Amino acid sequence: MSEPVPPRRTLLLRTAEDGSPSPALTQAAELLRASELVAFPTETVYGLGADATNAEAARGIFIAKERPYSDPLIVHLPDAGQLASVAAQVPDMARQLAERFWPGPLTLVLPRAERIPAIVAGGGQTVGVRVPSHPVARALLRTAGIPVAAPSANRFMHTSPTTAQHVLADLDGRIAAILDGGPCTVGVESTVLDLTTDPPRVLRPGGVTLEELRAVLPQVEGPWASAAPETDAGPVRAPGQMARHYAPRTRLVVFAARGAAALAAMRREAMRAMEHGERVGALLADEEAAALSDLPLIVARLGPGNDLAEISRRLYAALRALDEQDLDVILAHTFGHEGLGLALEDRLRRAAGGELRMP
Repeated sequence: MSEPVPPRRTLLLRTAEDGSPSPALTQAAELLRASELVAFPTETVYGLGADATNAEAARGIFIAKERPYSDPLIVHLPDAGQLASVAAQVPDMARQLAERFWPGPLTLVLPRAERIPAIVAGGGQTVGVRVPSHPVARALLRTAGIPVAAPSANRFMHTSPTTAQHVLADLDGRIAAILDGGPCTVGVESTVLDLTTDPPRVLRPGGVTLEELRAVLPQVEGPWASAAPETDAGPVRAPGQMARHYAPRTRLVVFAARGAAALAAMRREAMRAMEHGERVGALLADEEAAALSDLPLIVARLGPGNDLAEISRRLYAALRALDEQDLDVILAHTFGHEGLGLALEDRLRRAAGGELRMP
């Protein structure tokens, strides 16, 4: 979609990362109540917020992001006690999960309450809901006093933002304000769990791992059990389901491997690209950089290879940094399927257009 966005001045409002009261926080809340669009930090990525009870305000999100109306938004609440105000039914398992994981990076898909307009849910009858843990997000939600619909604060399908400057690069002049509360700590989007199916299914892996979910609900199915959005299964119930998503402008090649096999495949691909005069970048764990140091690569380091939390935190910023280097191709590899490895693989695969290469 390409509805015109009237040019405007986007305010950059700085506030303390601990969520303490500030004029910036108050101003951001007032703008949300006035049906304006405000970007704000969550522990996962920066979100682009609008009043979730106001269809016109929510419509502004789709226009600013150039996002299709079929792609649903997630509703953010300050605490789990407000869940019944946005969901028509709250089963016991939802309360169990909320008690264990909220505030935090878990989105629960539940039947939509009438108070939430259909546009927020991509035209469907379900709604994704979560309580973020970032102190600035929680303070903003409490101060605004309304549920806030908020996808990632970037142009549709582009790499998600983990700093206020990332938001500014994508949405300057398109939204009312950016509340700068520092960098995000998780770095990949929330896990989306559909509780309207039996058994419950992960629609998008994220900051809460499949293993953690199964410790509470052993019957939870992984994302491989989910129907693809291209089928006729009805409205999409979760964001981030398209084959290409979270993508840099630069071509990204991702190998489904770790360790020596991954590095050997990246070396072969880099040499092939360089023979054709291409400039090559690489996403590498700290200890991997030395193995390819003889090649003229532009390297973005992701942290220690055994620290998937740090790799998740740095992933999008590293992709954006390489995307600014006028490269022809970026090379990367996956980090397994356990823990956050599943979410990392999902984001890298979609950023590469839905394709993982074997080494």
